[in-house]
Amino acid sequence: MDAESSSTNQTPLANVAAQTTILSQRFQFYLDQSTPYVFYRWVGSVTLLFFFMLRIVLSQGWYIVCYSLGIYLLNLFLAFLQPKFDPSLEQDLKERESEEGGALPTRQDEEFRPFIRRLPEFKFWYSATKATAIAFVCTWFPIFDVPVFWPILLIYFCILFAITMRRQIQHMVKYRYLPFDLGKVRYSRNRSN
Repeated sequence: MDAESSSTNQTPLANVAAQTTILSQRFQFYLDQSTPYVFYRWVGSVTLLFFFMLRIVLSQGWYIVCYSLGIYLLNLFLAFLQPKFDPSLEQDLKERESEEGGALPTRQDEEFRPFIRRLPEFKFWYSATKATAIAFVCTWFPIFDVPVFWPILLIYFCILFAITMRRQIQHMVKYRYLPFDLGKVRYSRNRSN
């Protein structure tokens, strides 16, 4: 009897696990299919963000949820702008090696180093969309509607954004990297021999 009861108890759990696996595989399939459609993915995310902001403005509440989403999106954006390998840390390492006499000096001007992002575009899009959807769902529950004075949050977010972006731009200028691809270099057809 015990074997029969344990097998019948595991059947619903095994069923749920199998259905969850099937759904997650299907979801991953559609995510993989959407990868090349960068413009349409971002249009969908911006549309979702627009409806979220419209909900915040019309309901005049959930400012803490909006502020949290803004801070999270700023964090994602900064990770998107930063290189995977921080040039300031690499420069410190090269200085220490040169002081110890362990490495020969090299010229960085002649060396090609592609820009590799800390957070790739697809992961940035996926995380931003998921966070916006979660924040939108949070606006349906009154427990998340914490009473705050929203102008203070807005001013604080704007100051935080300005300071953070100024520091990021100074870092980009100091270490001479550009996180955006401005297009492939094109050469003219006319060759001067």
